[in-house]
Amino acid sequence: MKTLIYVSLILAATSSAVSAQSTAEKTGANSLMGVAPKTEDFMMEAASSDMFEIGSSKLALERSDAKTKIFAQQMLTDHQKTSDELKGLISAGKVKATVPTKMSSSHQSMLDDLKKLNGDDFTKQYHSDQEDVHEDAVDLFKRYGDEGENAELKAWAAKTRPALEHHLKVATELNQ
Repeated sequence: MKTLIYVSLILAATSSAVSAQSTAEKTGANSLMGVAPKTEDFMMEAASSDMFEIGSSKLALERSDAKTKIFAQQMLTDHQKTSDELKGLISAGKVKATVPTKMSSSHQSMLDDLKKLNGDDFTKQYHSDQEDVHEDAVDLFKRYGDEGENAELKAWAAKTRPALEHHLKVATELNQ
């Protein structure tokens, strides 16, 4: 009986440690401390962000003004490219990870909220979301590009970050 209790405690502690790493990334604790995300967390956040960018920008192409549509088309093109590059790193065996097939709950919630809006309300929210999501992406890519654990993914994150910084700059200008 004691052995069963000890094994249960060890499993619980191990499970909590793994969960804490992901929770630290999800809650922003890693970002506040400047800690690089684990590869799995980076992959989840980067892929989810791309999925949000693609989904929200498709909506913007249908529902927004001309200036926003130009930005949305660029987001669609650029984030489809980064999604393809990320998948390519995995299929080439350079990164051992799985690309998520669905967005994080926070990105999905943002997209669901956008789907309810039209006109100026949509455009304002899209601009605000773009600024927020790109702030998070720049931070994520900086932390992984500086300190990531996989050399190939680290180099890719560092190479991709300037484009995300440019997106953030344009999104911030649109949001003013």
